[in-house]
Amino acid sequence: MRIKSSVPQPGAIKSTYKIRASVWRYEGFGGWHFVNIPAKQSTMIRALYSVAARPFGSIPVLVTIGKTEWKTSLFPDKKSNSYLLAIKADVRKKENIENGDTIAVKVQIL
Repeated sequence: MRIKSSVPQPGAIKSTYKIRASVWRYEGFGGWHFVNIPAKQSTMIRALYSVAARPFGSIPVLVTIGKTEWKTSLFPDKKSNSYLLAIKADVRKKENIENGDTIAVKVQIL
């Protein structure tokens, strides 16, 4: 009996997502800034990649905002039923991003 693997094969599915999202600031300790990955893309990412997720359900990604690119992870958020992307302070500074801004983000699943 042959068993099909449920882990996505490279190139078999869309692995890059271009989104527009609003930046919001976490009011707790540290004042982290995030964007929520929209519901449509979050649903697709969950369906395709959750079987290969790392601890805490994280999905490794390469993110590009403007001219800045870095490796990080998306984290599932039960409250919003979407994935969260934290935007580091140095990226916000380089790209002149503030709380409430709507930004274009390219997310490539690694």
